[in-house]
Amino acid sequence: MNFSIEEYKSRLKKVQSSMQDKGIEILISQDPSNMNYLTGYDAWSFYYAQCVIVHANAEEPICFVRDQDAGGAYIKTYLKDESIIKYHEKYIHTWPLHPYDALVDLFKEKKWDKLSIGVEMDSHYFTAYCYEKIKKGLPNAKLLDSERLVNWVRLVKSDAEIEYMKAAAKITQLGMKKAFEVINPGVRQCDAVSEIWSSLVKGTSEFGGDYASIVPMLPTGKGTSASHLTWTEDKFVEGEATIIELSGVNKKYHCPMARTVLLGDPDQKKIDTMKKTNEALQAGIDQVKAGNTADDVAQAFWKILDKYKIEKTSRTGYSIGIGYPPDWGEHTLNISKGDMTLLQPNVTFHMIAVMQFGNWGVEASEAIRVTDKGSELFCNFSRELHVKS
Repeated sequence: MNFSIEEYKSRLKKVQSSMQDKGIEILISQDPSNMNYLTGYDAWSFYYAQCVIVHANAEEPICFVRDQDAGGAYIKTYLKDESIIKYHEKYIHTWPLHPYDALVDLFKEKKWDKLSIGVEMDSHYFTAYCYEKIKKGLPNAKLLDSERLVNWVRLVKSDAEIEYMKAAAKITQLGMKKAFEVINPGVRQCDAVSEIWSSLVKGTSEFGGDYASIVPMLPTGKGTSASHLTWTEDKFVEGEATIIELSGVNKKYHCPMARTVLLGDPDQKKIDTMKKTNEALQAGIDQVKAGNTADDVAQAFWKILDKYKIEKTSRTGYSIGIGYPPDWGEHTLNISKGDMTLLQPNVTFHMIAVMQFGNWGVEASEAIRVTDKGSELFCNFSRELHVKS
């Protein structure tokens, strides 16, 4: 286990309190980040149906997993054996049978079939088929969208969680340093990423790296004007910029960072734009403190962009912590105008300043912790445009 039993129990109580507020008597959470948060469960089994079940009055959750994955639940979670319920292999890819047929039977057996049931309607892992199985199998239940209930409980980190994020940040910096070393004219993008990824997995002598929920993103040349592009077999070209966005990971906790490197002679337009970008990013960071809102941070950020007449329509940040593919965001707080989420100590988020102009762009980002006194950056790495002449 990565945390004390007391911490897991505290998380459960917070979730149960939120359930009571929302009128949810029993919660089905299929998001693997939430499953990890509530029980410690951690395995590459999220490609098929599994979930954690939280009853409003239970002393601990139930981990509902495939028979083949039960061993991982016994090893990874803090739960008693009887709280790990496995379903038979006959439900694996044998349509119309589905694991949620077994889940429905479990609810009937425990006489939970008339309760108000919260489900994660917008989870990547909660499919329409899952929903239909519950809806048809439990016609007397009241189905409610839990509205990312567990995700919101995760928003404020414990000190123990912060320590894992600090470890991840050290790995992030190693990965970015390696990226700056290996991105050179004539080098294939895939070859560079193989070295970057190796450094992220190796980690430090003190903290080993884990797989990230998003692969290293590496738009280069004209690709810097687009978002979320990954590497190719193409070679880096003299005179072109490359944006690197990656994250070190420790115990599934992420600390993303983005930086921009330019190969060849300095390009004053890109240098000046990077400075403006960093000015906006810093203005936002300066508004990060307990008692302010996400909107306060966003307003300060966009005030600088407005000064330079730079248009940016996408959000400029989101909460982070535990992450599983395909996303390291928590799907709660956004750093955007109008988000009135209150910043509290140990709220953590990724603030991104990406500027795109037709056929080129620059980017920098920081993973940030809210503190009693203001803010703390997880990484210590120059945000200036890195020019390799």
